[in-house]
Amino acid sequence: MTGKNKYKRFIFPFILAAAGMSFAAFISSCGKTNSGNVTPSSNIQYQVVNLSPDLGPVSLYINYQNYRNASYYYPTPSGYFYLTSIQQPFQIRPGQSLIPGEVTSTATIFSIDSALHTNTRYTLFITGLQADSSVNYVFLTDTSPAPAIGRGKVRFMNASPLSKNFDVVANGTMAFPNQQYLKVSSYIEMPAGSYNFQIFPAGATTPVYGNLQNVNIQDGRLYTIYTYGLAGRTDSLAFGEGVIVNK
Repeated sequence: MTGKNKYKRFIFPFILAAAGMSFAAFISSCGKTNSGNVTPSSNIQYQVVNLSPDLGPVSLYINYQNYRNASYYYPTPSGYFYLTSIQQPFQIRPGQSLIPGEVTSTATIFSIDSALHTNTRYTLFITGLQADSSVNYVFLTDTSPAPAIGRGKVRFMNASPLSKNFDVVANGTMAFPNQQYLKVSSYIEMPAGSYNFQIFPAGATTPVYGNLQNVNIQDGRLYTIYTYGLAGRTDSLAFGEGVIVNK
């Protein structure tokens, strides 16, 4: 009897401890599966660029919550911000109107289901026209192998609705020929320096739709040049261009 009691006193706490560890592991694994949270060390950065001339402000919703309680207005890039959650769904919905008293809709404009990876930057370009139900988006991964020493990398994104194809010339030399709407070029290497980028109808040298001057391409950096608005317009929907530093 004494031997059996010693055995029970030894084995019973061990069983309880093992059960407790298993239960704790089960709870922990459930939390990781359901939370969708990421830590700052994951270094996932996101950017929203609202380039739809008539859509109005938009907001990014993650897991049905307005992320950062922010609205993004045409045509200003949000700048990169860190994600602390990657819980699906990712949605674009109407943002806060600048008109006092105007009621903001909660309807989803579209959803983005692209997988996200650590230590990566992303840009979401929103374009198209609400007037003809052509609102669309292009979701880009802002990474590329490092350029050669003394060079940077540049790519071009045509986000100008209703546009025909563009030629983009850098300091008088063709850089991006025949660029289609909603298409993004590959990054190309360019010697570090100052550039003027001119945008023409494909195959022509007039009119000059855009003239992006004194763009400083730095050694080892990545850039995206983009267009927005409507070619030939001079009102609030006028054609424009911009540049984003991706790295």
